[in-house]
Amino acid sequence: MNTIQRIAKNMTVLFIARIVSMLFGFFYVMYTARYLGPANYGILSFALALSGIFGVIANFGLDPLTVREVARDKSLARKYLANGIVLKLIFGSLTFLIVFSVVNLLGYPEVTRKVVYIITFSTIIAGISNLFKDIYQAFERMEFMSIGQVLQSALSLVFAITAIKLGLNVVYFAMIYLTVNLIVLGYHVVITTWKFLKPKIEVDLSFWKSVVREAWPFALTAIFVSIYYWIDSVMLSYMKGDEVVGWYNAAYRLILVLLVIPSIYFTTLYPVMSRFFKSSKESLKLTFERSFKYMTMIAFPIGVGTTLLADRIIMLIFGPEYMPASRALRILVWSVVCIFMSQPYGQLVRSTNRQDIEMRITAMGAVLNVVLNFIFIPKLSYVGASATTLATELFVTLFYFYTFRKTEFFGSYILTYIGKAIVASVIMGLFVWYFSSLNLLILIGVAALIYFMVYLAINGFDGIDIKILKSLAHRPRR
Repeated sequence: MNTIQRIAKNMTVLFIARIVSMLFGFFYVMYTARYLGPANYGILSFALALSGIFGVIANFGLDPLTVREVARDKSLARKYLANGIVLKLIFGSLTFLIVFSVVNLLGYPEVTRKVVYIITFSTIIAGISNLFKDIYQAFERMEFMSIGQVLQSALSLVFAITAIKLGLNVVYFAMIYLTVNLIVLGYHVVITTWKFLKPKIEVDLSFWKSVVREAWPFALTAIFVSIYYWIDSVMLSYMKGDEVVGWYNAAYRLILVLLVIPSIYFTTLYPVMSRFFKSSKESLKLTFERSFKYMTMIAFPIGVGTTLLADRIIMLIFGPEYMPASRALRILVWSVVCIFMSQPYGQLVRSTNRQDIEMRITAMGAVLNVVLNFIFIPKLSYVGASATTLATELFVTLFYFYTFRKTEFFGSYILTYIGKAIVASVIMGLFVWYFSSLNLLILIGVAALIYFMVYLAINGFDGIDIKILKSLAHRPRR
């Protein structure tokens, strides 16, 4: 199996798992949001946002570092796993103390505090599980990661339906997250022991020192990213109330679903790019260039289509009670377009030991996001939060372009890829706008077909794309 075939196999496995997980997740979000209502769903969303901001402390950048280093040297797997568990427990304890202090200082009601505590414990457990997934990713054995994802989403849906049948409150819905993450952690321990190595606990202070020295830029980057991913929900909760948070997060959950696409793609490519940095700079450049092209090719039709169909999408999934969320969705979807274009650069700097670049860019993005939220949330509520998220992601993308403007990772090909995707998306958008009364699923399917036909007609696909397809189809002789 060649490198391209292995990448394709891992992407396929992850894609199938994500589709199944998203299907379960779709019903989980729909049932949970409708059952709890905007106010209680807002409490749960606030807890997830707060733990999302401070939960990165529990991980302290260990995950991307573990994947990168173990991908280059598999013998390091035991060392990183054994010490990583202890480090995450230490940082996790610090995380809980910070969250506990924040919710009590801000004077949140008892129910909200309980939900936050439970979700934070859940986040700490999930962080330990991530270490096991790092091992799968570094060894490029995504099938085990995929099974864990499906197990998590399936259990969440089953427990949510049970909670709804029993008429339980929002605190019990928070318990679902904790229970599911404990079960999934058990799964990862069993699989790792069976297929890779026997997990153990180790305290190697000299190793900790070297790991923390390498990981802190990853950790700060994760903190900054979590700030501009989640601070808007926290600020909306404090300034505008739980119902507004519920509307905003209905749209935001759909955005997170769309971000599954680059997540799958770069989960597979990150260890490969890390190896290419040491073995083949030409392969690294080609991987980056193709990644930017494919991300752009996918992003723009998503942006155009979602903008035109936002009302129908919100109505279908959440119902009329959440219709204000469509305004947020029309804005937030363009932040997705920006993320698709910035992700190749993010993975490039991580895989080439230049994580400090990502740290600086995301730090500026976090500051910009907080300042803009303070300005626009009081005036424009959740619409202001949506516009701030878009402005932040646009800034990050443009700053990556600026940073690499004089390197081989930025050139006329970047503008060409963007231009062709825009042209095909505009033509597709005209079709969607004119035939907007068609059945939603049929409309989306036909629109996607039109987009790719136009993209093909304007020579969007080239010889390298054809070679990649041929490599995927090639079967090595036994």
